[in-house]
Amino acid sequence: MTWNKWVRQIHRGLVTAFTLTFIANIVARAIAGDQAATLVTNAPLLPLGVRLLTGLCVFMLPYAGRSRR
Repeated sequence: MTWNKWVRQIHRGLVTAFTLTFIANIVARAIAGDQAATLVTNAPLLPLGVRLLTGLCVFMLPYAGRSRR
């Protein structure tokens, strides 16, 4: 498998991680209110940040292919 297929698979997998952490954040805030743990409220930021990086790679793939031709 080429590296661009790996990047696409990771990008798709991060959608699930982000969605689950986001739902956990909503549930924690509903239960604990403003007293929710900082770890829980900041948990969606990690998959979102990595998804940003992989999304930029996926966005640039067509342009990188043109320069090689």
